[in-house]
Amino acid sequence: PIKAKRVIFLCMAGGPSQLETFDWKPKLKAIDGEPFPESFTQGQQLAQLQNTVLKARGSVTTFRRHGQSGIEISDLFPHLATVADELCVIRSMQTEQINHDTAHAFMNTGSIIKGRPSMGSWLLYGLGAETQELPGFVVLTSQGKTGLQPISARQWSSGVLPSRFQGIQFQSRGDAVHYVGNPEGVCQSTQRQVVDEIRRLNGILAAEQNDPEIATRIAQYELAFKMQASVPELTDFTREPPEMLELYGVKQAGDGSFASNCLLARRLAERGVRMIQLYHRAWDHHGEIEPGMKAGANDVDQATAALIKDLKQRGMLDDTLILWGGEFGRTPMGQGSGRDHHILGFSVFLAGGGVKGGLTHGATDELGYRAVDNVVNVHDLHATMLALLGIDHRRLSTKFQGLNVRLTGIAGDVVPDLMA
Repeated sequence: PIKAKRVIFLCMAGGPSQLETFDWKPKLKAIDGEPFPESFTQGQQLAQLQNTVLKARGSVTTFRRHGQSGIEISDLFPHLATVADELCVIRSMQTEQINHDTAHAFMNTGSIIKGRPSMGSWLLYGLGAETQELPGFVVLTSQGKTGLQPISARQWSSGVLPSRFQGIQFQSRGDAVHYVGNPEGVCQSTQRQVVDEIRRLNGILAAEQNDPEIATRIAQYELAFKMQASVPELTDFTREPPEMLELYGVKQAGDGSFASNCLLARRLAERGVRMIQLYHRAWDHHGEIEPGMKAGANDVDQATAALIKDLKQRGMLDDTLILWGGEFGRTPMGQGSGRDHHILGFSVFLAGGGVKGGLTHGATDELGYRAVDNVVNVHDLHATMLALLGIDHRRLSTKFQGLNVRLTGIAGDVVPDLMA
């Protein structure tokens, strides 16, 4: 059964610490500053802590239980705490890649091989979009004060699929799309004639060469023409009441903030965009994790909670699947004044789109080092998300060099416990 129609992926680029977000470990706090037990780490892969003295680092914040479900949430996220009963927190995530770029690729495409389609491209390929006026897969980026980590455009690439399925990056600051208006002296009817003639010429070429990229070119000219009308209306926040801007914490529309992007994400979802991906670069805290986590949480907490509340009051949360999380987590051992990359246990959350609200799924060990209960890997997460969209992950594929390429590769199991 189809539970979700669209996905909003709030990607916390850099790897937010699960120990300062959703995974409270009192025993780790109790041994803060002491040598980390070697029995946990012996023979294990570490990013930058190889051959160093490993010391335990307890959480730099406190946790409380919230909602009727009693989910433990860090005090750094007071707004998310108000929607605790909408959250489906997975505390037992694991991934295979310990460096940022490959970990992003794995979270987005299910593979570290360049040229694999991203999650949004698979959705657009499999389901199409409910809009003809806007791209079906839109990407927005923002950044915090610290913990910045570069983001490669290949994370929203269509890979081996035709390029019409790739993500289209909108600008977060200023005009969302450059040159969306006609040049001075060119009217709409003249522009229509130009697009029609280019379409005719491309059609002749397509008949001769049978190249799918020509079909992409034809479609993109037509889409660009339609966007000249749809984009200005989409980004006109003057139609939003002041209390809505206040709910999200938007100080100025198009100011490049995560809050502004979240409000734009809701407007994109309303208009039938299939996949909306918001990258916020603020979480790579190898040092100064306490001020860094406070700043990052302050950037995203209010707007994320507002997006959930806003979608719910519009009746859209039921069929909008939200994923919040990074490419990996952070170590329970200290690295200077921060934490290193960690792949054996971290947290993400889902909301809406047919998942169980008020649920914590899985657990890490008593020191937060390894997921030990109901482990969920990235392929399982992808398989479950596709299932919520009514797709069997084993059947969504494309032929490439004689093989069936899939988002989940040859792995992945749906996790029914996450589903309402």
